[in-house]
Amino acid sequence: MRSVQTSTSGTVEVVDLERPVPGPNDVLLRVRACGICGTDTTFIHMGGMPQGPEGRTRPVALGHEPTGEIVEVGSAVTGLTVGDRVVVNPQAAPSGIIGCGGALGGMRDYLIIEDAAVGKSVAVIPDSLPFDVAALNEPMAVARHCVNRSEARPEDKVVVFGAGPIGLGAAIWLKLRGVRHVVVVDVIAERLKTALAVGADAVIDSSHQDVTARLLELHGEGANALGATRPDTDIYIDAAGAAAVINTATASAKWGAKLVMVAVQKKSAAIDLGAMLRSEMTLIASQGYPTEIFEVTAEIAEHQERFARLISHRVPFAEAERAFQLALTPGAAEKVVVTFDDHQ
Repeated sequence: MRSVQTSTSGTVEVVDLERPVPGPNDVLLRVRACGICGTDTTFIHMGGMPQGPEGRTRPVALGHEPTGEIVEVGSAVTGLTVGDRVVVNPQAAPSGIIGCGGALGGMRDYLIIEDAAVGKSVAVIPDSLPFDVAALNEPMAVARHCVNRSEARPEDKVVVFGAGPIGLGAAIWLKLRGVRHVVVVDVIAERLKTALAVGADAVIDSSHQDVTARLLELHGEGANALGATRPDTDIYIDAAGAAAVINTATASAKWGAKLVMVAVQKKSAAIDLGAMLRSEMTLIASQGYPTEIFEVTAEIAEHQERFARLISHRVPFAEAERAFQLALTPGAAEKVVVTFDDHQ
């Protein structure tokens, strides 16, 4: 079978491996789709996983967003049968996080699910859910955790910075949660069109629009702790990871606003802590999906047409290297999902 791993910096390698044999507590998954994530591209840029004081790297088996169908079931496994279609919790693997430095990666023809258990390592999906959309389960769990951390209420007004998959996923979850007004901010026009298509109430192109001024128009006037006029925005979500986002949020925040960080933060300029003090802004970090990995699955199936809009490119596994180059090229793709229709 074939498997994708990191190679030299900026490239990937498709290697041949023996098809694995599941143990009594495992199942063997025939992978049918796997998304490419920013974490994958980070490993590719580094050329693998850094190790040792010399800065050497070791190859990383890529892919932590797999979905597929079970083709073999270990003798001790209960609740799963051959033919079940499942999504995977990459963090449940005993040998390490799938696709993020663990022994296994999901961007391969066949994947062992170690110690397979429904509700822990996998969740069964309906036949009506296409595999490419099912591959969004893991990133949409990240987005759901961010929204859960925000504790957004129906009466809140929210702005999401970054119209990538996580930001757009957050916008979807906010609207499904009943939040009355959601704005999405980005600099790429096509992404903003997608934001409107998945349910955002308004968008802001920050490449030429003043974000604070537009939020005042969209959300009305509030005030910070000193009485200065600020947008009446309740929650700011950073799904971009740029310094400008944090500084815009802190400068714009009204009294009692929240800032939720879900993006990986890049090295940035100093944050104006005084502005946070003047608004008594609450800073909330959101990491992964402690409980959400399978909480999202049924709703993705129910609202699959909306989630399908997040996928910009579907690329066959035979062209895996092209798929990763798309993901590595800034602005070339929104969400790339690799499909497996030519198994070996």
